[in-house]
Amino acid sequence: MKQHLFLASLLMLAGCMSGPDYNGPPQTAAQAGAPPAFQRTGDIPTDAEAGVARWWEALGDPSLNDLIARALANNPNVAVAQARLRQARANFRLERANLLPNVSGTTMYAHAHLPGVNFNQSDSNSNQSNTTDLNLYNLGFDARWEIDLFGGQRRTAEAAEAQAGAAEANLADVKVSLSAEIAQAYVNLRDRQQRLQLNGQSVALEEQVLALTRQRFASGTASAADVADVESELESTRADLVPLNAELDAYLNELATLTGQAPGALDAALRPLAPLPLPPAQIPVGDPASLLQRRPDIRAAERNLAAATAKVGAAEAARFPRLSFMGIIGIGGTKLSDLGHLDDFAALVAPQLSWSFLDFGRNRARVTQAEAARDEAEAQYRAAVLAALRDAEDSLSRFRNRRAAVATLARSEASASQSVQLNAQRYQAGTITLVNYLDVQRRHLAAQQQLSTAKANLTNDFVAIQKAMGFGWEQPANP
Repeated sequence: MKQHLFLASLLMLAGCMSGPDYNGPPQTAAQAGAPPAFQRTGDIPTDAEAGVARWWEALGDPSLNDLIARALANNPNVAVAQARLRQARANFRLERANLLPNVSGTTMYAHAHLPGVNFNQSDSNSNQSNTTDLNLYNLGFDARWEIDLFGGQRRTAEAAEAQAGAAEANLADVKVSLSAEIAQAYVNLRDRQQRLQLNGQSVALEEQVLALTRQRFASGTASAADVADVESELESTRADLVPLNAELDAYLNELATLTGQAPGALDAALRPLAPLPLPPAQIPVGDPASLLQRRPDIRAAERNLAAATAKVGAAEAARFPRLSFMGIIGIGGTKLSDLGHLDDFAALVAPQLSWSFLDFGRNRARVTQAEAARDEAEAQYRAAVLAALRDAEDSLSRFRNRRAAVATLARSEASASQSVQLNAQRYQAGTITLVNYLDVQRRHLAAQQQLSTAKANLTNDFVAIQKAMGFGWEQPANP
């Protein structure tokens, strides 16, 4: 009776949970002091509403949309993150199943050939040994179940669930980074194409200037130094084509591999010249509070903190007694028909209580280790929050200043274009030479190259804003 009372009292403890309960991430100083809006937007025309997951569609480039769709479907890094997510979810199911009994069945047949023993000493044949053949048939079931007295297994399942959430956030983070990487590589590709075209036009103009200068030298109106200067400038312009072509090939290779294809697979589709995509008129940014809830790296850090907190409880539970039950039921006999005698069975129930109370501080050390891991996860969460806020403000500042640079270079290009038109009239009127007119055209091409590069950098800064804000992924319908 006392044993039953003791077991009953232990079972009543099964609702206990060791360790601290996780009540959400800590309120960091950065979050507490975060303003309601971003500070570095300046005169950027922003939208207070958060952007859409498929932010790249705002650039209005079907080729870019197709590349990102291919990358999200075929990129190996996405496949790695998806596999890790499946592993984490399977581990959670495993840990949850460990809360339930483990039941297994066994079937056995044995044939024994045993030496007999004759206990009748008066038998004249007592010195002769007999043998016995015996058949054994058995059908049995056994079950094992550890009662989760102090919540250690439940804490382990809780940690596994949080780790599955972190794996899901890591998958989203891979998608965010991948979409931004694809977009920036594509923008750089189109920029190099524009610059190659403009540089080729500059080479053609300088070749005309060189031919005219040589004619003047032959007629005695130009010196050998003038010819050498033009030749040097022409060769310098031609040399600029070499790195531009190399960079163009590198971006084609990057886009191919990011979409899960071999280098060169996209050359035919992307080598033709196409316009440079430009950012939309309004930039969706949301606010700092929505940023911290949306960025996948912060979500992953928060889930890792939840897992580390649960592991403290699992380590705490290991310091207390463990109660497990083992049960065996078996039927059988020496004949196959004995397996049908269901009322003739053997049964065993064996509760076991174990407690490692004298471990010389091992469990206490494990608890301290788990607490330190939780503190590390909390510090990593705070670092992720600070990094996200800084990333957002830095990207907004770069975009704002780049807009000013693009506006300045656009005015410079417009002036150079107007200068070309005015000097064309002067050349037709005979007030300037063809060499002077070609030199004005070269300066216009140089201004166009500078403006093209600035526009590409502006679009890349827009992409950086989308990445900093955590856009580029969608919450799955059935997580």
